[in-house]
Amino acid sequence: MSPGALRALKVAVVAMGVVIVVGTGALVVAIVQRVTHSRLGGVPAAQVPAVTVPTGRVPPSVVLDEPAGTHIVGVAADGKGLAVTLVGGGPDRVVVLDGALRVVGRIALAR
Repeated sequence: MSPGALRALKVAVVAMGVVIVVGTGALVVAIVQRVTHSRLGGVPAAQVPAVTVPTGRVPPSVVLDEPAGTHIVGVAADGKGLAVTLVGGGPDRVVVLDGALRVVGRIALAR
């Protein structure tokens, strides 16, 4: 093998090694972003619309009258109110709140 061909082979091997390392790094970054994104419910916080309260002030607290053992697993906003997904303490359900954070509806799965 000539010295020029050997040098070209070495350059090709080093370049392919760099491509493998960069590709593996990009793959790891993509996987981490997808896992993190799915844990956030699939919607970045910047895309969730704000809920306006007509009175101009937010109540100090909102208490949902739910059975013991109930957990909030998700909240969705549409600009007019909130939908709160609850599990535990009975069938899974969604509580719908208006802009003033009053309960206006409930959707439950029968068990």
